[in-house]
Amino acid sequence: MEFSTQLKNRPKNLKQSLRAAGRGFGQVLIQEPAFKYMLLVAVLVSMTMFYFPTSRTEKAVLLTMIFTVLGLELINSVFERFLNFLQPEDDKRVRKIKDVMSAIVLLAVLGSIIIGLIVFLPHF
Repeated sequence: MEFSTQLKNRPKNLKQSLRAAGRGFGQVLIQEPAFKYMLLVAVLVSMTMFYFPTSRTEKAVLLTMIFTVLGLELINSVFERFLNFLQPEDDKRVRKIKDVMSAIVLLAVLGSIIIGLIVFLPHF
């Protein structure tokens, strides 16, 4: 694709950029079950942190972890789609890259669980 064509196809204003982001978010919600589950957990954690008397710092840490996990899952989804585009057939090298990407998300999820336990266990 030519550079001038790329410039023509990019969003021209904030409204178009937000629309494009919304389409992307919708695609992820439809096509990525893991993201849906993570979003559901994020909503539950958000509701819980406002139910219990958590400090502003605890809320900030929890929200940071929520957005970190969701963001990493989005990045993981992009990598998987990109790798599937580049190498549609099964390839051990591609599988290893996908596994490492999943491990990154898993690490963030485990960290989030630990932080959640630190914040919420005293309330039970």
